[in-house]
Amino acid sequence: MKNKFSLWLVLMCLCLTVQAGVIENLLPKPQQIIAKGGNFRVGNVKLTTPVWQEEWKNFIAEAGGAVVDKSASEIVVKMVPQIEGAELNQEEAYRLVVSGKSIQVEATTEKGVYWAMQTLRQLEQQKGRYQTCEIVDWPAFKIRGFMHDIGRSYLPMDELKKEIEILSRYKINVFHWHLTENQAWRLESKIFPMLNDSVNMTRLQGKYYTIEQAKELVAFCKAHNMLLIPEVDMPGHSAAFKRTFRHDMQSPEGTKILKLLIDEVCETFADVPYLHIGTDEVGFSNPTFVPEMVSFIRERGKKVISWNPGWRYKPGEIDMIQMWSFNGKVTPGIPHIDCRFHYTNHFDTFADVVALYDSKVYNQPHQTDDVVGAIVALWHDRLLSSEENMVLENNFYPSMLALAERTWLGGGSQYFDGEGTMMWNENTETYKDFAAFEKRMLIHKDKYFQGYPFGYVKQTNVKWNITDAFPNGGDMTKVFPPEQGLQDSYQYEGKEYGVKSAIGAGIYFRHVWGGLPTSIPTFYKDPKENHTAYAYTWVYSSKAQEVGLWAETQNYSRSEMDLPPKQGTWDYRGSRLWINDEEVAPPTWTATHTTKSNEIALGNENCVARPPIMVKLNKGWNKVFWKLPIGKFRSNEVRLVKWMFTTVFVTPDGQHAVEGLVYSPDKKL
Repeated sequence: MKNKFSLWLVLMCLCLTVQAGVIENLLPKPQQIIAKGGNFRVGNVKLTTPVWQEEWKNFIAEAGGAVVDKSASEIVVKMVPQIEGAELNQEEAYRLVVSGKSIQVEATTEKGVYWAMQTLRQLEQQKGRYQTCEIVDWPAFKIRGFMHDIGRSYLPMDELKKEIEILSRYKINVFHWHLTENQAWRLESKIFPMLNDSVNMTRLQGKYYTIEQAKELVAFCKAHNMLLIPEVDMPGHSAAFKRTFRHDMQSPEGTKILKLLIDEVCETFADVPYLHIGTDEVGFSNPTFVPEMVSFIRERGKKVISWNPGWRYKPGEIDMIQMWSFNGKVTPGIPHIDCRFHYTNHFDTFADVVALYDSKVYNQPHQTDDVVGAIVALWHDRLLSSEENMVLENNFYPSMLALAERTWLGGGSQYFDGEGTMMWNENTETYKDFAAFEKRMLIHKDKYFQGYPFGYVKQTNVKWNITDAFPNGGDMTKVFPPEQGLQDSYQYEGKEYGVKSAIGAGIYFRHVWGGLPTSIPTFYKDPKENHTAYAYTWVYSSKAQEVGLWAETQNYSRSEMDLPPKQGTWDYRGSRLWINDEEVAPPTWTATHTTKSNEIALGNENCVARPPIMVKLNKGWNKVFWKLPIGKFRSNEVRLVKWMFTTVFVTPDGQHAVEGLVYSPDKKL
């Protein structure tokens, strides 16, 4: 009897663990949730729903069930006037109740029903079995999106649809389609076909989207509960327009042509409520141009979005503003989208995901009248060699999942210019929150992102000791005391240099945006030029093994024409890496050009864009030691110098972190 009871107890504990795990792994995390013991099995199910009928039928079929009118089990969807308890954005809120006999969904619009369905998908414990629970959920911000700069970097329709489909499952609801640039006008014009001619494009000639494809993508977005926002940038970023017509947009002749094009664009996107008009990074020679275009577009039934900095609007003169720079500021009375530090083309693989996840949206815990959400942007001034690298090197999916949770759940611990990229120690709530998110994200990576470029592995266990920086006087080869032996502090030229701890696979000493008036905080509060830092840890391996290594000292921006390192070097600063006192040679660089150009694609400069470096770990403790000098923060070879390093041991295919390793600067298991 005792043995039977013990077995029952073990099984119950296992069952509860599985149930709790499903609930705990939801992403984004729901606003309110009550877990219950049990599950709902999709078999023969009665379906009652006024919206998304085909989608529900597909959901049931994918779960191994069938719609049967006479069944004790049922899925019931009800449209209600409001969701009790939902504090914001009632139009996207929902209540989801999963019991042993039914799944019940309540929402005020079909949007809320769709989000409920996505949450339900994640509640699947086993095929066709869903965790019983009660959820009341709503988004903290109504704009949760991503932007592709298609003008510079064309992506095929299949890739766009792939991204839209998977991200809609995480309640991302906006795709911002930046269609025109200096390089090319990528939306077909039937009235001016010469606009799409290869001779009028300077990059990826002949690649554009037909009007039929544009309409198809609008419908695809709608089917995935996502709003498509097309952008025709004006009057700046319009060299392709000027090459074609020999007129500036602000000239009388150019404005006439542009209005004909806008008529065509509005017709193409007839089912879309917004048109984004840019207005960024340009001098305004015609003071009436922007107001005239806003009025023209509004007359065609569209609301208008504009960048800030850009044209300066008063309330009522524009429908929404998107802040693209740290200089972007909220104008009271106008809804704003935060995109100020959300440029993944400048992000590194690890540290900036921490900053994005931790950061409040424009320092707001939830939506206000003036701050309505955030968008992550991918700007590629530089040519990228493949669509896979566009996604992989920009760390697109980890960044989007971080944004998905932050914009849906709200909150955050600071803004980008608060604590920035750093994880200081395990005892802070900020660290614990990010570590929990990371755990969920990696579960989703393995479960839902098979076959997707997803260059991220666990980093919250990667611990370092880092020295105060030693002045090198511009000599990158200068030797300092840490190279003679590791200590808790060092004496050098009459001064004491301490050691501090940090956590993460990617550590910034000075961020790419470190020179801005609103800079991103990093390990050194006040980093100086002409200094040398040292970073070290010990890595315990339970066995001798060959593993992969992601390592770099300059994550190359996808918007800079920076030169690759010289062969045999990590960078232009003299950085060096040792494992167990044996120096690790840098990769063999595939790009060898010496002339700067945005039209020369990156090679394998970034660690996720190349096979991991294969290294050997001994059984027991392994010493990992970096020497990381810096000269000037601007150089002839690299414009935006990132004083940083990335180090983490990964599987040979680069898909996962090596299991079982302990990173400890103090050799503590």
